[in-house]
Amino acid sequence: MKRSPPPVTATTTAWSSSKPPLLRFLHTCYADFLPEAAGAVADYIPELGKADPAHFGISLATLDGHVYEVGDTRVPFTIQSMSKPFVFALALDTLGAERVESVIGVEPSGDPFNSIRLNAENHPFNAMVNAGAIACSGLLHADKGDGAFDYIRQALGRFAGRELDIDEAVYASESATGDRNRAIGYLLRTNSVITENVPAVLDVYFRQCSILVTARDTAVMAATLANRGINPLTEEQVVTPYAIARTLSVMTSSGMYDYAGEWIYRVGIPAKSGVGGGILAALPARLGLGSYSPKLDKHGNSVRGIKVCETLSAHYDLHMLNRSDDARHSIIADYNIGKNPSRRVRRPQEQEILARHFQEVRVIELVGTLSLSNVDYVSRRLAGSPRPEFVIFDLRRVTATTRAGARLVAEAFQELAELGVTVILSGIKRTSREWATISEWTRRLGNIRDFYLLDTAIEWAEDQIVYRYGGSIDFLETTELSEQPLLTGLSEAEIADLTSLCTVRTYQQNEKVIAAGSEATSLFFLRSGVVHVTLPDGIRLATLTAGMAFGEMALLEPKRVADVVADMSATTYEVTIEDFERFRERHPRAGERIMRNLAQILAERLILANAKVDLLTSG
Repeated sequence: MKRSPPPVTATTTAWSSSKPPLLRFLHTCYADFLPEAAGAVADYIPELGKADPAHFGISLATLDGHVYEVGDTRVPFTIQSMSKPFVFALALDTLGAERVESVIGVEPSGDPFNSIRLNAENHPFNAMVNAGAIACSGLLHADKGDGAFDYIRQALGRFAGRELDIDEAVYASESATGDRNRAIGYLLRTNSVITENVPAVLDVYFRQCSILVTARDTAVMAATLANRGINPLTEEQVVTPYAIARTLSVMTSSGMYDYAGEWIYRVGIPAKSGVGGGILAALPARLGLGSYSPKLDKHGNSVRGIKVCETLSAHYDLHMLNRSDDARHSIIADYNIGKNPSRRVRRPQEQEILARHFQEVRVIELVGTLSLSNVDYVSRRLAGSPRPEFVIFDLRRVTATTRAGARLVAEAFQELAELGVTVILSGIKRTSREWATISEWTRRLGNIRDFYLLDTAIEWAEDQIVYRYGGSIDFLETTELSEQPLLTGLSEAEIADLTSLCTVRTYQQNEKVIAAGSEATSLFFLRSGVVHVTLPDGIRLATLTAGMAFGEMALLEPKRVADVVADMSATTYEVTIEDFERFRERHPRAGERIMRNLAQILAERLILANAKVDLLTSG
């Protein structure tokens, strides 16, 4: 019978049309500040004076690539001074910090953005004022020649995640009325900050300021700054983290010109404004904000844009110096293999060795960011217990790694190496950014192993303990039914009768022995080799070696719930459920014993599962 769809109610309609809280907040800001009439459109560049003062757009980009938009977020306007931080970062990466810093300072000026004044060394105060920005353009022009502007435009496009065009009318207007910038240019030439043709350098600068962007673009560009130079939409590393950190530093002190001190005190987010009406703000490791409203205050900043930034920071307490990260939350679980062994089913000899030496393998599961304080806390936590032979750091819940954290990790691993401790990393791919950050400092250390799956890492460490303490793991060894834990307590005659009912089967590496969803018609005893049991979604439940049974749930359930695949060439004893039931009828005592053994095996598995849950939920 075909089911009818659920009725559409007021509740379901409200749910489908609901907005995320942050988007609702941006809508509230838009509604609150749209009536704001203060300020005036810039007209010292005549073409800018043609902007519609009613335009107002707010966009916010998250570091996972989501972009919120409210209002006129797709209306193009010229980037103007908002280009300065990006060109500064580009110059740092292209020419090197030493070259750039030799002619451009990093101190706030306290003057308007177009001040014709240099510092005591006759250099621009910083790259956020016109003098410093023109000097940046000059440095790139000296390196790239006639291709300098295209080089800048393409770089800004990578920050925005799309190709950007130029407003030719604004460029012509800027060029025709840019005498003050020409004065700055020749002042820089007089003091050897610019060594190139001044008109050519200024042409690059005028064009750079005339690049067209939208509020959405500037939000993405700001998010790229907040994301250590990685565009959250394209995932491209546009510039290096070094250049980003230095750029955000100068934006913090000087991005809002002679309003910069008030800005960082009250808002606390690195930002940059432009006389075209845009403001972008980049909160490191959090978000990027872009707004557009062309009416400016006396400092040359968008009136509505300032209000949006102030309100966002105050409402969500986003001041960058108001952080409350607690290093004690960086460890989600800390245990040894006595509490949480691998999923591999071990033979009695191996179990005995691991039971005696379970403290030799320590597992620490981490979460969040590997920062300096978090790594320090983990190293002290590790040192507070007896020294193990192996330490596994599971990083699958680690979201980021700072360079400071990575360097402290390397120093901690170096100390562990000197103490004879092997470090094993799990949950991290060699192709990931986190691996690149960590391996920059650890690649020369010889005591590090890595496995992507935590269970594989634990299994490997267990194997080493077995080897070190006199055990052996012979995957080619052949076992008989009498060695099966499921058949413990059966007599020789009963084992012989059961053996007569079995068929010996051989499976090649990666061959499927059991398929999930198929009928459960047989019981298997692994005679030699190794098999693994996995759920259909790929999660490994167990690794079995010779002497272990599998498919035993066929005694309780009619369908298979997991796949069993040969890790290497394997042989099994297979007995059909029909034959096994006949065996139980002939040997009722043996049948009862087998079911008791099965109950014991299932109970042990449940105890292990509960222990793992306790590890993850304990305070």
